[in-house]
Formats: sequence, C-alpha cells, structure tokens
Amino acid sequence: MEQRIRESKKREALSRMKKEGIRNLCLGIAGIAGLLILWDMVARFGIIPKNLIVSPWEVVKTLAVKMRDTKPEGSLLLAHITSSLIVALSGYALALLIGIPLGLLMGWYKAMDRLIGPVFEVLRPVPPIAWIPFTIIFLGIGLEAKAVIIFLSAFIPCLINSYSGIKLTNQVYVNVAATCGASRWEIFCRVGIPSAMPMVFAGMRISLGNAWSTLVAAEMLAANKGLGYMILMGRTYGRVDLIMSGMVMIGILGIIFNAVFDRVERFVLRWRLE
Repeated sequence: MEQRIRESKKREALSRMKKEGIRNLCLGIAGIAGLLILWDMVARFGIIPKNLIVSPWEVVKTLAVKMRDTKPEGSLLLAHITSSLIVALSGYALALLIGIPLGLLMGWYKAMDRLIGPVFEVLRPVPPIAWIPFTIIFLGIGLEAKAVIIFLSAFIPCLINSYSGIKLTNQVYVNVAATCGASRWEIFCRVGIPSAMPMVFAGMRISLGNAWSTLVAAEMLAANKGLGYMILMGRTYGRVDLIMSGMVMIGILGIIFNAVFDRVERFVLRWRLE
C-alpha cells in the first residue's frame, strides 16, 4: 500500500513538473518574442541611431553570411564558435574540478576551512581581468592563458555555493548516520554531498555565466578566432551587425547550456521526487 502511495505521489510530481515545464517554455518563448519585437521597433523607427544598433533580421542575415564568408575578420562563424567553446569550457571544466570538491571539503572539515579560507578571502575580491598581465608573463598568449582567466571567473561561485550547500546539511541526518556507525567520511559522501547538490548546481550555473561574460576579455589576449575576437573586430571595422551577431551567438549558446543543465540537474537530483 505504501509503495502504491509513493508511486502515485511520484507520478503526480512528474506530471506537475511536466505541466510547469510546458508553461515555463511558453512564457520563455513569449518573452523572447517580445524582446525581438521591441528590438526591431527600436531599430526600425530610429529610436537609437542606426550606427549604434541594427535590427534582429540584419543580425540573422549577418550570421547566415558568416557561415560561408570569412570577411572581414578572416574566419567562418563555426570556427569562431568552436574556438570560444574550447576556451570557455577548458577554464570552466577546470573550475568545476577544483572549485566544487574544495568548497565541499572546506565546508565539511573545519581544519581545511581555516587553512584555505583566509587565502581565498584575500584572492576573491581581485577581478579576473586583473590577472591578465600575470597570465601573459607566465603563460604567454595561448589557450592556457585564456583558460586561466575563464577559470578565475568561474572558480569562485563554484567554491562558495558548494561550501554554503554542505554547510546547510540537516544535522539530524548527520546524527542519525553517526548513530548507525558511519564514519565522518561516509557521512560526508552519503549525506553531506547529496544535501549540497542543489546549491552546487546553482553555483555551476552562475559560474557558466561568469565564464561566458569573461570570454571577450580572455580573447583580448591576442586571439585570432572566437566570438569575443569577432566582437572586437566588429568594433575595429565599425560593423555593428558583426558586434551584435557575436553577442547573439553567445546568448544562444548560453540558452543551450542552460537547457542541458536543466536535464542533468533533474537526472542527478531525481531522488527528490522519490
């Protein structure tokens, strides 16, 4: 009987999530459509001078042209996207691999917190862009230097959210596990980490946004490809359509990654529905 009740509740929760997902999708599409209409009206009626903004249809046209034409900056759109993805995801992946475990360990073990916490608090206020001169000196101007700048921008939210998430672990669960004979490490792995996962995913989302926002600065390190480079070349050549095309592509990639995150998060945290 209890099993049937649990299954019924799970089906109801899944049905509710599906309906909510469809509703949110419709609202999101309506919001984007409204933004495009407003953008087109601003450009069409000259509310903002044409040398400062172009219509969304001109951006679409520019993106289509860039799929087959390397002018004026020397690369196709696909090459720019690939280069930016390599740079952004390299630094982002490194931030996840280091920031999440370090934040969890600092939040769980006081000795680790006292050892690393002061160092982190000293480095945290320094903007990632301020590290650019040092990365050039020590790493040159290649992929490694750009990935480090992305890493520095994405690392902090990963660590802070992981730290905060595991700090919020319900002490009752910890006490029950300890009473059952679990070691401190077992409690950390089986109670602390699952409890922290919602906050960890929130930190991963924030970190991804930071990584993309730092991309343009990272590609100022003398890149010859990338969406940031494309935006900079658009400024150099006075091509507003090129600038806005790069910005739109970054936004589209952000939407794609956000959708992937939603699916991964629902899969990892599916136990919350059980």
